[in-house]
Amino acid sequence: MGGMRAGRARRWLLVGVAAASIAGLLGGCASWFTAPRVSVTSHPTGEKVAANLKDFYSQVLTWKNCGRHMQCATATAPMNWADPSAARIKLALVRQPATGGDSKGSLLVNPGGPGGSGFDFIHDSVDFAVSTRLQREYDIIGFDPRGVGRSSAVSCFDDPKVMDQYAFGIIPGVEGSPEWIAASEKESADFAAGCLKYTGPLLQYVDTVSAARDLDLLRAILGDRKLNYLGFSYGTFLGATYAELYPKKTGHLVLDGALDPATSDDDVTLFQAEGFEKALRAYLADCLDRDNCPFRGTVDAAEQRIARILAKLEVQPIRADDGRQLGSGTMFTAIIVPLYNPDNWYALDQLFAEVQDHDATTAFVLADSYYERDADGTYTSNSTEAFMAINCLDYPPAVRTESPEAQAAELEKVAPVFGPLMAYGETGCPGWPFPSTRERGPITAAGSSDILVIGTTNDPATPYKWAQALAAELQNGHLITYKGEGHTAYNKSNSCVDNAVDDYFIDDVVPKSDPRC
Repeated sequence: MGGMRAGRARRWLLVGVAAASIAGLLGGCASWFTAPRVSVTSHPTGEKVAANLKDFYSQVLTWKNCGRHMQCATATAPMNWADPSAARIKLALVRQPATGGDSKGSLLVNPGGPGGSGFDFIHDSVDFAVSTRLQREYDIIGFDPRGVGRSSAVSCFDDPKVMDQYAFGIIPGVEGSPEWIAASEKESADFAAGCLKYTGPLLQYVDTVSAARDLDLLRAILGDRKLNYLGFSYGTFLGATYAELYPKKTGHLVLDGALDPATSDDDVTLFQAEGFEKALRAYLADCLDRDNCPFRGTVDAAEQRIARILAKLEVQPIRADDGRQLGSGTMFTAIIVPLYNPDNWYALDQLFAEVQDHDATTAFVLADSYYERDADGTYTSNSTEAFMAINCLDYPPAVRTESPEAQAAELEKVAPVFGPLMAYGETGCPGWPFPSTRERGPITAAGSSDILVIGTTNDPATPYKWAQALAAELQNGHLITYKGEGHTAYNKSNSCVDNAVDDYFIDDVVPKSDPRC
């Protein structure tokens, strides 16, 4: 996922998933439930914590009606959990009280990213996020993690044209050449400098471990002794990190579209390139059976045609009406956005038909939906800025066992269309002002409750093998397989997956074995 940065694509593709496929293209409708028309307050657990955390864990939330039959509140957290007495940050929450009237507690939901707004996800699309069964039984809570959206947020520019250049600009030189790499690294370093300038000290503290500590704080002030949590895509990493830090405080955790925290940097790129290539071939097989398909012949022939389109855009971009140029990287973004969900494949028909006619309209509509950019050139969220800030803290620099050229050749071998666009991904974070805060490795969450891990067999963004790996790493992980297409499965695939999740949350039923839905 990402702009023209063929090299930056690997960082973008890492986990920017649920936000793009759910909020960017689809959306949902609010529940019929009418929330109380008066402000209500939370009842913190009152659990014993360190003296310097007592004020945080004992704070009382005041919920106010905020549209769509929802209630909103703001919590306070330490900016730096290692020094809670220093600066504080704000965390924005939205709640739909249990529609059945008798709540089992809070169910916190994260849509992915990192950088996706859980606030918007629940406020605008609660029916897409969770089933009506869960809405009856739980208070559904959306929240923006630190660095994101309505919470204390990362900001990297004061002029949206800066973001346009970063997301859509054409990097000079031949991809992978010293000139190209130097230009890419300089642009990333300049962007990072803007993030530090406009964000300030918070930029150092938007890592996932800090966000997981925020999650425990929210659990306690919401009044829940244990965390009930539904995480999609990157949200699975946040949920697994919480379970590793607070295994005894895990209630019911479902991790859908899972990341494997132990996967190497090179393998992340390789597996995702392979995953999106398979999704593209699945789209083409479907397309070629339809009369209005912009391709003819075989899947292989159509794939080769797309590779030629991308190669041509690399040297001859198409200028859009607003002056932006459609290069191969932006075209890459435009292609993969619909690949997240087979319901959106129809958009690819129009995309390819237009581009072959030298028209960039649909390509930029799709790319803009990923970056949450409006037609007037403004950006409606900080998802891209937060994505970079969080990932550059979460993931250490790649340790290469082979040359970049060798990796590029391997990527092209497993993914002839997308592989070349996902090489040279190490240019994204070297200029970041703060070092990464963790090392790659398995998460076991020893002593946790049972955790459900959902994997889709042809998920392009978080390959199925990652769900298999995470379920095996977790001491009490249980795999649920959905045999199908698309990114994430709960509440959008079939009743087998939905019932397994709902029965687990509501009746504490853990599948005895993988149901292979």
